[in-house]
Amino acid sequence: MDLWRLKIFCKVVELKSFSKAGGAVYLSQPTVSSHVKDLEDHFECKLIDRLGREVAPTKAGQLLYEYATKILALEDDIEKALAEFHGKMKGHLTIGGSTIPGGYVLPPLLGRFKEAYQDITVTLIEGDTAEIIQATIEGRIELGVVGAKAKEAQLVQEEIMTDEMFLIAPSGHKWAARGTATTEELTTEPFIMREPGSGTRRSIEQVLDRAGLRLDDLNVVAEMGSTEAVRQGIKAGVGISVLSGCAVADELDVGSLKRVRLNEIRFKRAFYLIVHKHRTRSPLCRAFIDFLKGNARTRI
Repeated sequence: MDLWRLKIFCKVVELKSFSKAGGAVYLSQPTVSSHVKDLEDHFECKLIDRLGREVAPTKAGQLLYEYATKILALEDDIEKALAEFHGKMKGHLTIGGSTIPGGYVLPPLLGRFKEAYQDITVTLIEGDTAEIIQATIEGRIELGVVGAKAKEAQLVQEEIMTDEMFLIAPSGHKWAARGTATTEELTTEPFIMREPGSGTRRSIEQVLDRAGLRLDDLNVVAEMGSTEAVRQGIKAGVGISVLSGCAVADELDVGSLKRVRLNEIRFKRAFYLIVHKHRTRSPLCRAFIDFLKGNARTRI
């Protein structure tokens, strides 16, 4: 068993395909299959099941994958640590962001970080808050930035920046001209909600709770799995919703969407930096955390 075979095996599991894994590591499909077969011979058990066009790990394969990702992460840490010893910063950093941080906040910050450390590569994984929390726990990412507090005991979290969300309506909506609405009106208007697991949804629920309202009080006509879907739903007249100001900045500038003030309710929230409590942070991860703390608060 060697690290190269483990890398190939992990790619097969992650991409659910021998051919796609081969493309990712620049090997032919037969060569990838041969490396996986060598691992199966070594461990004397089947590691991959072929399920039509896709493949999936067996129970033994899933166990190997969990250990292999830890081993490969440790190998990357070694490379980074020795590069730091020589006064360099190099290697690969994988981070995650929930919808708003991942789509609007982290990309420009990563661009500036890359200018400072030109020999590094960075992977940004985007998902809802629940997905980024789970990826951090499993070690698939070194750190995450999410839109709601995590309850999981394995994580350390810190408020890293603030964001303000607004009630958003299409330009032709009856509230658009006057720019205001009451909470009573809000409960009768068709409303688009993000999916369970979304930090935006959690924040909306918390703000409504402080105002004496529950999610069940709203006339929810649709649940959508991304900010972009909600934004397009508002434009199409499906309903109104609450979105981060940075997600609709362009539409507000041109007037295709309108911001509506809701009595004295303000949809403010925080974004949180999360890392695993018991996983060693690589030098590159520590450097990005320091950079994030010094620059993120000025973003929103």
